[in-house]
Amino acid sequence: MIKAERLNQGDTVGVIAPASPPDLKNLDKGISFLESLGLKVKLGAHVNKKHGYLAGNDQQRLEDFHHMFQDPEITAIFCAGGGYGTGRIVADIDYSSIKENPKIFWGYSDITCLHTAIRQETGLVTFHGPMLCSDVGKEGFDAESEKMFHQLFEPEGIHYNENLSPLEVIGEGEASGEVVGGNLSLLVNAMGTPYEIDTKGKLLFLEDVGEEPYRLDSFFNQLKLAGKIEDAAGIILGDFSGTETEKTKETLSLSQVYEDYFSHLNKPVLAGFKIGHCLPHYSIPFGTDAVLSSHRKSLMIQPGVD
Repeated sequence: MIKAERLNQGDTVGVIAPASPPDLKNLDKGISFLESLGLKVKLGAHVNKKHGYLAGNDQQRLEDFHHMFQDPEITAIFCAGGGYGTGRIVADIDYSSIKENPKIFWGYSDITCLHTAIRQETGLVTFHGPMLCSDVGKEGFDAESEKMFHQLFEPEGIHYNENLSPLEVIGEGEASGEVVGGNLSLLVNAMGTPYEIDTKGKLLFLEDVGEEPYRLDSFFNQLKLAGKIEDAAGIILGDFSGTETEKTKETLSLSQVYEDYFSHLNKPVLAGFKIGHCLPHYSIPFGTDAVLSSHRKSLMIQPGVD
């Protein structure tokens, strides 16, 4: 495990768009938020580029990614937004450069591809948190979500319990391990590739948005058949918004799908964490040790910075 150094006021941080093109107006608001934290902001050279549904072509997005890790002035890297595209560059990343220049790396959704690859190739702890354009820069971004950026300045552990949101126990037990995972559909897309997620002995976090129950069922089933659910020490189910059925009149509820895949496991499985495409969005580090307990209805995660 490698932890990046904490942020200090006056540090310069980088902003990149490794997936889809960001809304530049929202991005400006997100940058203003970072500046309000006492940080200086440096944009990637190609952040405002467009190549169809991508924020510039693959080489341009890859160049920005590499430059931010290699630039000695940059202490943290924030993703402008998600959408689609990180899977197209993941095989061409210079992971040795990341290992030699460990920095805070922050994002979620399509950024799941990068979280998994960076951790498994380098051991660097990364952060699953709201992004500048698609979250921070939009109306309604809330104070609770803002507070979660403070963990980058002080090595604070995360203690998630029912004071933050109601939690449902689906599987009983207590387990410890590194927190890994991210967007469910992105994790499934990586199956059978060199960047397939390793869940053995880990606490597997899952979230998604806009997927009907039958689709989530198929994703969970693929993880099950691949042994990823069995290998995990525990399961953390985050926010799954937008599951309303449109294609079929008859459906299972999300709770029924959870029950089918997780209730029989001899390990802790908790649902209801406000982590994902939601507000508030509680940010967490990936790759640090944590404890998931059904008895205490809690998730305790060690700090992600030194």
